Amino acid sequence: MHSRFFSSFHRILLAGCVLGLGASLVYGQNSTTLPNAPGATLSKVDVFAGYSYAAPKATVNTPMPDGTYFAQKPSAVDAGVLASGAYYFNRHVGGQIEYGNHREGKNDGFQTIQAGIIFRFPFEQDAITPFVHGLAGAVQFGGPNAEPISYHKYTWGPALTAGGGLDYDTPWFNHHLGIRLFQADYEYFHVNFGPQFITGGRLNAGVARLSTGLVFKFGNLVPPPPVTYACSANPASVYPGEPVTITGTATNLNPKNQVLYSWSGEGASGTNSTTTIETGNLAPGSYKVSGHVTEGKKVGQSADCTAEFTVKQYEPPTVSCSANPTQVNPGDSSTITATGVSPQNRPLTYSYQASAGSINGTGNTATLSTTGAPAGSITVTCNVSDDKGQTASSTTPVDVAAPPPPPAAPKVQTLCSIQFNHDKRRPTRVDNDAKGCLDDVALNLQRSSDATLVVVGNSAPVPEARGRHRRHQMSAEEMAAQRAVNTKNYLVTEKGIDASRISVRTDNSGQNEVQNYLVPSGANFDNDVQGTTPVNESTVKAQPRSRRAARHHRRR
Repeated sequence: MHSRFFSSFHRILLAGCVLGLGASLVYGQNSTTLPNAPGATLSKVDVFAGYSYAAPKATVNTPMPDGTYFAQKPSAVDAGVLASGAYYFNRHVGGQIEYGNHREGKNDGFQTIQAGIIFRFPFEQDAITPFVHGLAGAVQFGGPNAEPISYHKYTWGPALTAGGGLDYDTPWFNHHLGIRLFQADYEYFHVNFGPQFITGGRLNAGVARLSTGLVFKFGNLVPPPPVTYACSANPASVYPGEPVTITGTATNLNPKNQVLYSWSGEGASGTNSTTTIETGNLAPGSYKVSGHVTEGKKVGQSADCTAEFTVKQYEPPTVSCSANPTQVNPGDSSTITATGVSPQNRPLTYSYQASAGSINGTGNTATLSTTGAPAGSITVTCNVSDDKGQTASSTTPVDVAAPPPPPAAPKVQTLCSIQFNHDKRRPTRVDNDAKGCLDDVALNLQRSSDATLVVVGNSAPVPEARGRHRRHQMSAEEMAAQRAVNTKNYLVTEKGIDASRISVRTDNSGQNEVQNYLVPSGANFDNDVQGTTPVNESTVKAQPRSRRAARHHRRR
């Protein structure tokens, strides 16, 4: 039958869980989001109280007076409460007791008392703790109750539970309050209602149970911090014969416990937190010293450290190298200065090399001669050595300027041109209109006494003559050559230009003209003006400019 005490208790517990969850939700809404917890609290004791839903799956075959059996099934319980307490022995493992009350089924009800083991797996950075547990105990089961046909009174039997869930560690109340996001369990019940008619039968039930609620955390599992030990060498680098002090610094020691120190390594000894090493007999190189500290006899209360020091050789010299000036013309000289330093003030000797040219000097200065050196950068190396045979080198560049480029070769200059379109009867005659141009040509030749002149004759296509004039007609090539020869003749006879300074050529530009070109000394006419043809002056004779002279020329 229903117990008034248990019915009132589970109602009060259920109301408390609902109020607690409501307060959590209100707090979360006022905070926009749940506060970020820095990590799951490793509590010693977890007390859980919350809502629970249980769905038994079983059939009770109740014997009837006529020898038949009446099959009855228990129903799901929508309103139940669950409470548990867990004590953790270490970070992961604990013992758990649990009480569940599900007394509000339609035709049944039950309560459980169980104990067992629980394992948790905290994710400290995410404040999430999954867990699994296994429990064994007893169940008091009443039902199925299908009055007025039958009535099964509450009867005790064994119970087994296996399941797990997920807890969230909130920062509220200094991490002493958590939320069980869910707990999912499978339970097995065995209850024997006896052999009697109507109220007898056996129950073998598989129960699916889902729960959620609040977790109250007490205590804290924080192991003592381990002992740490750090060693340092002072100084860390010495010359042979200088002492080195190794100091060990231990942290997280309990001052009530005895502390023991020990040292090992080259020249290290003693039972204190420091040891001094004499380096007089140590060869140059690196050395390592190990230290050990022990506090009491507990595991984890000892630590080791190492420190390194170096015994140095006498330091080698250093040298810097400079040139003055750093840029010279070919054949000039530059002064090289070497500045050597010995950390131990050892006597120094200097020497020099150069990638080109020649260098002389034995002290801290030398002279670089660039005679015969090509243009570009010369690398000068300054060397220094001490009486221990240790050396150092440095370089400096000296740039030899490139010689100036040779002057550009002179180019042919285009002078004025004269036209032959005015005198139709004498198309090759140099007329008076050409005098201005040829006077300027003569003036250029007189100014440049080492220059020459190239006269290039041209002609337009010549139309074919008719009748008796056909046999005296000149071709275009002949007219071009005649015009060039007549032009040269004018410059020689009327301007007094030496005939050897003038050469005549023809071109095929298609114009009735003569083009004059001044060729300075060193210029190449054929490179600058291409496509012209030399005129054979032995076959082309100059024609006089006047008609009288022309008639006299023909009679002769």
